[in-house]
Amino acid sequence: MDVQFIKDGNGEPQFVVIPYDLWFRLRLGQAAMEDREEEGWEEIPYEPDEYDDVGIPNHIVNIMDAEGVSLQAAWRIACGLSQQEVAEKLGITQSAVSQLESPDSRPQKRTREKLAAIYGCTQAQISLRI
Repeated sequence: MDVQFIKDGNGEPQFVVIPYDLWFRLRLGQAAMEDREEEGWEEIPYEPDEYDDVGIPNHIVNIMDAEGVSLQAAWRIACGLSQQEVAEKLGITQSAVSQLESPDSRPQKRTREKLAAIYGCTQAQISLRI
């Protein structure tokens, strides 16, 4: 599908251009939902959670994609810090920082607070599972 992103002077996306037929289908709203039900589409329940309104800056997501790293590692890279520098700020070893940056890592609240302060973001922005 052809999708065009229009970015501002800082490279942040501002608009998305999508094909007309997709726009038209999205615009149908309720009528489209009724058609889907008739075609056998299943309604999937949605449970809101605390992270629904948490945003991740585009440059962080771009680093994750380009470097193939976790969200926490992308924040560190964006701040221009090495694992060793973060380790010194946290009072832990470099290998412990490496473990914190693994995709399965779930740092304790106090560690998240410290990381958020170091990276200049919120705890939620480094806790999301992307």
